[in-house]
Formats: sequence, C-alpha cells, structure tokens
Amino acid sequence: MGRRRVLVVSDTHVPERADSVPPEMLDLIERLSPFDAVVHAGDLVSESVLEWVRGLAPRAYVVRGNMDYLELPEREVVELGPGLRLGVVHGHQVRPRGNVEALTALARRLGVSVLVSGHTHYPFVRESGGVLHVNPGSLTGVWGGGGGSMRPSLAVIEVGGDGVRVEVYELVAGRPRRTVEAGPWTPR
Repeated sequence: MGRRRVLVVSDTHVPERADSVPPEMLDLIERLSPFDAVVHAGDLVSESVLEWVRGLAPRAYVVRGNMDYLELPEREVVELGPGLRLGVVHGHQVRPRGNVEALTALARRLGVSVLVSGHTHYPFVRESGGVLHVNPGSLTGVWGGGGGSMRPSLAVIEVGGDGVRVEVYELVAGRPRRTVEAGPWTPR
C-alpha cells in the first residue's frame, strides 16, 4: 500500500458562527490536494458544509457534533492500513473538553490507534497511552464553549511505510503556516 493522505477538519459552525471558510484556508486545501479521504470531526452545522466536505476527497468520514442536527453517526472507525485503525468523534463525549486521558479510554473502547476529535477549537497532536490524538482545531477559527485558539486551522495525516505523520496548519497573520509537524509515529 502506498502513502495515503487524509485531510482533517472540524468545528466549521457555518453559518451560525462564521459566514464561510476563510479563502486562505480554501486556497491551502486546494494546494495540499489531492487527498485520499477527508475527515470532519463535527459541528458542521449546515447541510451545505456537509456537501462541500464530501466533494473534497473520494471518501468522507463525518461525525455529528453537539451543535449538529444532521443525520450523522456519533463515531466512525476507518482502516488506514494494516494494523492502523483511525477513530473519529467530536469530543463532546468527554469532560473537560480535550481531556486526553478520557479520549484515550474512548479510543481503546473503539479499538483504534489514532483518534481524531474536535470540540476544543484548539489544534493539538499528542500521543498518550499508545494512542495518537489529532485535533485539527476549528477550520473557521470561531469561538467555542471552552474558548479556542481563534485561528482557523486544519490537519493533514499521512500514512506510509514509515508510519503516521501529522501536520497542522494555522492561519497566522493572514497566511496559512505549518505550526506542528509530528511523526513518524507507529502504533504499538
């Protein structure tokens, strides 16, 4: 199996908290394309965002956030490669927001080695207890119930023979910049 690339986004909140995805982030997505799959970790809020996400890659894995009233699953589990399962949840299932220990326990219940979550509106990549956690933050940079970075952000996961690599991009001073580069990471 060759290298696979997955676009990871979350917490768009369009049109309730943002009118649209910032054009700088749309341009970044275009420049980083193509992707084998796209993941949206919830709080899309509108059907139009769901349709847009589904058009970004051949496969789309989208879960329902606490602000979504769309017909979406609460969780997804995807095989990214031999022995590499990725889980997707919004993250409102644990308290406090972004609690890595509780998210690790959730990942174990799902049987995944990589867990994508959102809900914090703050991007992070962290390994805990043999689970790689990827939170892309908010694609639109809107406020969340727990605050957030207030900067639009996204993540890209690459899976290849040397393991998993993750890059996080944030809109800083009007330009998308890679702010996190992690990996290669291999599941235990």
